[in-house]
This record gives sequence, C-alpha cells and structure tokens, in this order.
Amino acid sequence: MDAVSVEPVDLLAFGPHPDDIEIGIGGTVARHAALGHRVGLCDLTAGEMGSNGTVEERLQEAEAARLVLGAAWRVNLRLPDRAVGSSPDHQRIVASLIRRARPRAQGPDHVRSSEMLTEAVFSAGLRRYEAAGEAWRPEWSCYYFINDSAMPSFVIDVSDHYETKRRALACHVTQFTPRATDAVATRLTSSRFQQLIESRDAQFGANAGVAFAEGFIVRQPLVRSTLLRDHP
Repeated sequence: MDAVSVEPVDLLAFGPHPDDIEIGIGGTVARHAALGHRVGLCDLTAGEMGSNGTVEERLQEAEAARLVLGAAWRVNLRLPDRAVGSSPDHQRIVASLIRRARPRAQGPDHVRSSEMLTEAVFSAGLRRYEAAGEAWRPEWSCYYFINDSAMPSFVIDVSDHYETKRRALACHVTQFTPRATDAVATRLTSSRFQQLIESRDAQFGANAGVAFAEGFIVRQPLVRSTLLRDHP
C-alpha cells in the first residue's frame, strides 16, 4: 500500500486501475469534494498489465488526477493486476483499509473487483473478522459504470464539474495520449473512447434533465418518505 495518511472520509471510491475512478465517477468525486466532503480514492492495482505506461508513471498520473479532483488522499493497494480476488488476503487488505477510512459510502466497479469488494465491505463490519482496525461498515455501497452502462438506480448531476472530470482524465497521459515511441494503440488511446464516456454521461444527464450525470446502481431498496419528487 502507498505510504500515505489514510484518515476517515465521507466517501471512499474504489477503482481496479489508476484511471477507472476518473472514467466512471470523476465528476461525482469532484462534486463531493467541492461541497466540502472528504473523499478518499483507492486503486486496487497499479495497472501493471496495461499495454502503455510504467507503474511509476501511472502512480504519478493518479496523484496528479487526485489533486485535480480535490480528493483528500489516494492509495494504491498494489494487488496483482488481472488477478484481483485470487487470494483471501486481498479481501483482508481491503477490509483493513475500510476500517481505517471509516467511510459513510463507498463505490466499486469491474466485475471481479466488485465481487471481492462487496465481500470485503461485509467482512470489515464483522467484529471477529481478522483484519487490522475496529469493525466498520459503510452506510451503503454504490456501484458505478466504467466501460459499459445499464439502467442506473439513480444519477448524480455532475454538469458543473464535468470540466474537472475532463482535466482529471487528461492527467492519465500514458493511457489516453501516450507519447512513448513504443506505445501501442488500445481502446483507450482512441478518441472514440472519450466520446463513449461523454456520450454515456450526456445520455444519463439528458434522461434526468441536466447536461451531464453519472449513474449508480444499488442493491438494496431506496427508501423515500413520499412519492413527491421535491419532498425533502
């Protein structure tokens, strides 16, 4: 794990690779930070299996993006890329982080990472689960989209923070606009990938009556006091 000070946060966002949080919920992170909420970011792997960029470059890019988004801290657990969840120790490492960060809400994605994180969240709240720190369970977990989309449970209006999301994504030069002579073309290096992300966020926004929105799925019922949309 990176040698950074992990302090309690309101929101803890997980991403499998150093650019996934920005792709999926960069606007949401920026919005919460701008509202004064403490946000922590956790990359499970350093993306060492990626075609472009070294581990050191990707970690530097991730930190630059954190500063743009306004998150309080960012850690990289350095779990093995393409093998997240292959060891029980992975769940224990994540559970320990959750206990240290004590978030009110947390959000993961990518199928295998999501499954492992779901189990780690549950385990972190068990008093007898052997992991560092005191038992802690977030109020809820919200799952976000990276490379795909479906009907969300709800969306967050990120219209006022979308330019911040673009600037955070631009920090990941090795993935989106690599300059190395041995760089290879990937799905991420295509200009259409950025178009894919923005068109998805624009569609979520259009459906909600705003310019840009990021979608989330929750696995438990959402409780409201009335059927009136504008009721507190």
